[in-house]
Amino acid sequence: MIWIIGHFLAVGIGVSLGLLGGGGSVLALPVLVYVMGVAPKPAIAMTLIIVGTVSLLGSIPHARRGNLNLKTAVIFGTATMLGAYLGARIATLPFITSAFQMTLFGLSMLIAAGLMIYRTSKSKPVSSQDELDAIEYVKPVCKYCWLWLMTEGIAVGILTGLVGVGGGFAIVPALVLLGNIPMRQAIGTSLLIIACNSVAGLLGYLGHISLDWNLTVSFTFLAGCGTVIGAYLAQFIPAQQLQKSFGYFLLVVATFVLVQNRDSLQGLKKSSAQQQPHNALSADGWDISAVMPR
Repeated sequence: MIWIIGHFLAVGIGVSLGLLGGGGSVLALPVLVYVMGVAPKPAIAMTLIIVGTVSLLGSIPHARRGNLNLKTAVIFGTATMLGAYLGARIATLPFITSAFQMTLFGLSMLIAAGLMIYRTSKSKPVSSQDELDAIEYVKPVCKYCWLWLMTEGIAVGILTGLVGVGGGFAIVPALVLLGNIPMRQAIGTSLLIIACNSVAGLLGYLGHISLDWNLTVSFTFLAGCGTVIGAYLAQFIPAQQLQKSFGYFLLVVATFVLVQNRDSLQGLKKSSAQQQPHNALSADGWDISAVMPR
């Protein structure tokens, strides 16, 4: 029964990706951890495969429409891939706990939800089919921003490697503001960059974790099918109101993740306290356990 529910949610993740063009992939990790019972570290690596595959599929229609800026993808993507690999290697270090990763993931969800709600509130509702052109972004902040673009790329990549999020909520504005490319190109280019990030992050995890490949393949396949369904439904559903509602839904999920891992972090503190030496010390700092009766 749990298997059926989890894979039904995989279709829902794909539908949300097709409808919104991004953001839905952030739900893959909570579903794998809290529904399918996968440990956080393997779940993050599995999420990278799911996110990367679905993003690559999503970039194909944009490529056909000419909405991929390959020059910017190479510049920004190189930095993000480096960051994703570094983030994955950091995640495999002994002191990076699963509770820390899930807490960081929850905070990332809060930021993504806040930005999604804020942008839809600022955008004016339009009835034309070209909604993306109506989304208001300020003009590029500088003429030559490649250094800042690559710096943010490394930061976003590290976040991708650590917690498995695609980072589209940060990549798209960076491409518009610093890369100086139109909104439509930014969305298509970001999907290609996210796919490359996922590959780099996965390489950083390989050899350090074991993956459930059967679950990964079935989850990815159903999420891809859901993306096709969502892309079809997108022409009938207003994107702006949908994004705002999805943003509030992300807030709820992020709160749940943070509450769950608050308990985990408290458990870690208690266990570390229990592992401390039990030698009794006097006020002078002498070990009095040695002279106590046994």
